[in-house]
Amino acid sequence: MTTENPIVLAVEGLKVYFRSENEIARAVDGVNFEVHRRETVCLVGESGCGKTVSALAVLGLIPRPPGDIAGGRILFSGRNLLELDDQAMQHIRGRRIAMVFQEPLTSLNPVFTIGEQIAEPLRIHLALPEPEIRTRCVQLLQDVGIDSSDERLKDYPHQLSGGQRQRVMIAMALACRPELIIADEPTTALDVTVQAQILKLLNRLQRSHEMSILYITHDLGVVSQIADRVYVMYAGVIVEHGSLEQIFRSPWHPYTQALLASLPSRKKRGQRLYSIPGQVPNPAHKPAGCPFHPRCPKVTPPCRELYPGMCAFEKGHFARCPVTASRGPEDWCR
Repeated sequence: MTTENPIVLAVEGLKVYFRSENEIARAVDGVNFEVHRRETVCLVGESGCGKTVSALAVLGLIPRPPGDIAGGRILFSGRNLLELDDQAMQHIRGRRIAMVFQEPLTSLNPVFTIGEQIAEPLRIHLALPEPEIRTRCVQLLQDVGIDSSDERLKDYPHQLSGGQRQRVMIAMALACRPELIIADEPTTALDVTVQAQILKLLNRLQRSHEMSILYITHDLGVVSQIADRVYVMYAGVIVEHGSLEQIFRSPWHPYTQALLASLPSRKKRGQRLYSIPGQVPNPAHKPAGCPFHPRCPKVTPPCRELYPGMCAFEKGHFARCPVTASRGPEDWCR
């Protein structure tokens, strides 16, 4: 870390469990990642691997019960968010950390105009006078590329297209000029053309606002367009992390390799796309050893029994696979 590029968010050993009468689901099981100022970090993995739960934990939105933060720290600008009460978190949520959700039609309130919904965080966190709030709302819609912004403030969510609704969600997130935006699969429901527009918009806004982005996705195609660094998540743990170039040029973990193998490309035109066999394990019934071993083409006997530790492959590039690293027993257990 340098003073020019300090750490904005550091998640250390985060554990989020969901408890029922009969079992404990370890949705997030000791996750570590960092987001620096002015960078985009992608948290990538299949559905059910714990990405969204990690994001909700950062914002203090895990329902308790059944959810429980069982361990770890979430440091935002050096302050542990897990030690804050609800009132203190409300001052941070929306003001300093904002979130863009996957499906805006379910996130936006259908009975309020988009103008009223964009104005809400400005009233709550900044207490601006009404004329200034309206001016800021118009400017926010212009910033995210919505034409006739002054008239659009009167529209309801159902009157907008999917891409426009997602732009409104981004405008709401930007309203108080937060230091960090968490974007949870914000382009999944959009067609390819609109998806590209939204990704380009996020890139432009990040540069102009000098903010950090934690982008959650299952799509490595999206990752290749926006990421500075990448964390690959599987079954509640980080299995590999490095720069965008490192992950795409020389992936080490078999899961990362499998995700990249399943990406479509011109070279694969006419070929059947690779599909990872099996599925992400139930977080309440994880296998012993490496959680990926039941699906791994490179599995060895120790993989079925020992939990692998992180191995360094090059500066800034780590993967939780001693097999591909040809490492000794000291790297097998956490």
